[in-house]
Amino acid sequence: MFELDEAFIATSAALGDLPLSHVRLQDDARYPWIVLIPRRAGARELEDLDREDLAALTDEILAAGRAVRALGMSVDKLNVGALGNVTPQLHVHVVGRHVADPAWPGPVWGHSPALPYTPADLETVTAAAGAALGL
Repeated sequence: MFELDEAFIATSAALGDLPLSHVRLQDDARYPWIVLIPRRAGARELEDLDREDLAALTDEILAAGRAVRALGMSVDKLNVGALGNVTPQLHVHVVGRHVADPAWPGPVWGHSPALPYTPADLETVTAAAGAALGL
């Protein structure tokens, strides 16, 4: 049975579910950032998914990229990564990057502590992301 790692709950807000993945907005107002967590029990690596799930995940990554761009922040480059060094449960980050963001051109992971959204901004961006994803 699929169980969401508690680390995601502490660092992100739920947006809903796509056909394969649970979708969350990373709570860092400096970056438009969506995390996709395939709802497959025990999945840690992309190779743990069958071909149909991999195709679905690719479609969801593309949709998440469109949603990241719909959050209203400037995006020069989309970064997509399935790292799992800290939280081993399979998940994919889709992060909008801008040449003036605090971590540019390096990675956002481990750069600096997150700057959480204000409650009002969180409501706005979760609504925009959810609408872009059809959630």
